[in-house]
Amino acid sequence: MILNTDQLSLQKIARQFAREKLLPTYIQRDREFVLDRGLLRAMGEAGLLGRDLPREYGGHAIDAVTMGVMVEEIAYGDFNFAGLAVVQSLCNAVIVRNAGAEIKDYWLPRVTRGESVFAIAVTEQHAGSDAGSIKLSAKREGESYILNGEKASVTFSNSADAFLIFARTGDEASAARGVTAFLVPRDIPGLSHAQYDNLGAHMSGRGSLFFSDVRLSATHRIGEEGQAFTEVMKGFDYSRALIALQCIGTTQASLDEAWGYTQEREAFGGPIARFQGVTFPLVEGEAQMAAGRQLAYHTLQLRDAGEPHTLEAALVKSFIPTAAFDTLHRCLLTFGHYGCSMASPHQQRMRDVMGLEIGDGTPGILKMIVARQRTGRAASGR
Repeated sequence: MILNTDQLSLQKIARQFAREKLLPTYIQRDREFVLDRGLLRAMGEAGLLGRDLPREYGGHAIDAVTMGVMVEEIAYGDFNFAGLAVVQSLCNAVIVRNAGAEIKDYWLPRVTRGESVFAIAVTEQHAGSDAGSIKLSAKREGESYILNGEKASVTFSNSADAFLIFARTGDEASAARGVTAFLVPRDIPGLSHAQYDNLGAHMSGRGSLFFSDVRLSATHRIGEEGQAFTEVMKGFDYSRALIALQCIGTTQASLDEAWGYTQEREAFGGPIARFQGVTFPLVEGEAQMAAGRQLAYHTLQLRDAGEPHTLEAALVKSFIPTAAFDTLHRCLLTFGHYGCSMASPHQQRMRDVMGLEIGDGTPGILKMIVARQRTGRAASGR
C-alpha cells in the first residue's frame, strides 16, 4: 500500500515515539502492571491519541487507513499502548455519534490530551460472544438510571477514568433490541472493580466491574434506549482491522530482531542465517504478516469508502492473532535459551498477543460471520 504525504508524516511521528519512548521500557511495564500516565500524556502531546476525532475535540479527523498506520507503528514499540489507542478509538466513535454535547465537550478533549482513559464494557460472565444476552440492568427512575450487575473481561478496567457500558433497559426477551449504552465515570458511588491476574497484557489491566445501585444521570446515556447493540457491532468491524495491525506491528518487531540475530550469532563456522532451518520459519512468518497487513488495510479502505467491510474485518481478525502468536514463537526459538528468558521481549509479545485470539471475537465466531456473509440464511439455519 502506497501512503500519501500526510500518512507518511504521521507514520514517522508514531515510529519515532514507539521506538524511542515505548520499546526500551516495554518489559518494565509488563512487570509493573500499571498504565504509565506520564507516557500516556506524552502520547497525547505527540498527537497519537484521539487523532480520528473531529478537530473541535482536539483530533485531526484522520481516516481509518491512517489510523491503522498509527496503530501498527505504536504496536512495534508496545502492544498494550497500541491496544489503548484502539480502545479509545472505538469508544470515541460511539460517543461522537451518539452522546450529548455535555459529555463530548468534557471527555473527548481529555482523552485526546492523554489526561483520561476510556474502557468499553460489553462482556459478562455468561455473555461473551453472545453479546445480545447481557443482563446488567439499567432501570429508569425519573431523570436517572439505576445500574445493577457485573461486567467481566474489561480491558483497562484498572486505569480507565470512564467506562462505556452496555446495559439492558428492555426485558431479556427483547435480546439485542433492549441494549442501551451509558458512559459511567469511575468515581461514581456503587461501582467497584476487581483486577485479574492474566497471562499477558499486564499493563492493560483486564478485570471485572460490579454495579450496586449505581445512580447515573440520564444525560450519561449514549444514544437512544435499545439502540446500542448495532453501534457496538459497527465498531467491531473497525476495531477488528485495527487489532490485526496491532498484532502485526508487535510481531514485526520480533521478526526484525530475529533477522538481526541470525546475522550476528555464529555456529559451525559462520552466521546462522546460512541455515534454512533457521530462516525459513521466519520467511513464513513474514509472508503471513504481509498478507494480513494487506487485508487489514483493504478493510480500512472499504470503511473509508463507505462500503460494507464486515466480511473482511472478520476474515483478517480470524487468523492474524493466531498467526502472530505462531510467528512470535518462531522468533523466540531463533534466540535459543535467551528467547525463553523473562528478560526476552518475545515471550512477552507472545503472552500479550494470545489474549486477542479471544477479544473482539474468537476465531470460531469470526469464521461463522464470514460463512454467513457468504451463504446468508443457509449458514444460520433459517
